[in-house]
Amino acid sequence: MVVLEISRSAAMNARIIGSGEDTLIFAHGFGADQSIWDKIIPYYTQRYRVLVFDWNFSGSTKEPNKFDTVKYSSFDAFATDLIDLMDEINLKSSVFVGHSMSGMIGCLASIKRADLFKRLILVGASPRYLNCEDYEGGFEKEQIEEIFSNIESNYLGWASYFASIVVDSNDPSSVDKFEKSLMRMKPEIALSVAKTIFCSDHRDILEKVDQVPCTIIQTTNDIAVPISVAYHMQKKIKAKSTVEIIEANGHFPQLTHTKLLLDVLDRVFKFDYSNE
Repeated sequence: MVVLEISRSAAMNARIIGSGEDTLIFAHGFGADQSIWDKIIPYYTQRYRVLVFDWNFSGSTKEPNKFDTVKYSSFDAFATDLIDLMDEINLKSSVFVGHSMSGMIGCLASIKRADLFKRLILVGASPRYLNCEDYEGGFEKEQIEEIFSNIESNYLGWASYFASIVVDSNDPSSVDKFEKSLMRMKPEIALSVAKTIFCSDHRDILEKVDQVPCTIIQTTNDIAVPISVAYHMQKKIKAKSTVEIIEANGHFPQLTHTKLLLDVLDRVFKFDYSNE
């Protein structure tokens, strides 16, 4: 039997939209897919090439049954996929916008291949979600264990509840959008990825981000990531980094507070352009 290898771009539903000398890469987080950026990317396709894609855990992926829970038990495998995708498309010195878990994936990829990145923009990112003696990650161990238990026992019920608390509830259509995206994931894959995220501790890699400048974007009221995490990251990252605080609720400013996020992104992109 002949097995045809699918390209990395095809496997990740990669699309390049727009035109320009510079490339912006938008990477989604847990439970989402590339459509999470639909309100953002139309503002940039006249000036930039924009790359969007789906991580292989997404319900929108073409081969959901090929998700290897062992291989993807750490963010390193995702970082390798990102690098392979950029190499396949022949991208260099790109601006990477990583939401949530994708923020740390971008950091790991930049450590491996700094030449691929011009800047990292980390939206609602966190190196560790579990509280410990000297660090506020946002969750106690018991809360994380309850998340795993609920995913395993009643995934659809948990997905509905989780969407209602991580997306600003003042925007019901956005809550609904994320809920439907979550529900497209296979429950066993969702549980595996949730364990990878909530059991991870990437605080030690932050100091290795020493070549690519970073912009850390955080909302003021995010149940998943306390504001203190943004400043912890800024303190530990060795490359030049800044923190931008958006006065907003929820973990998904690209859905619920699009204008505020665009204002921040515009400032960052213009800064990069003026310093070429």
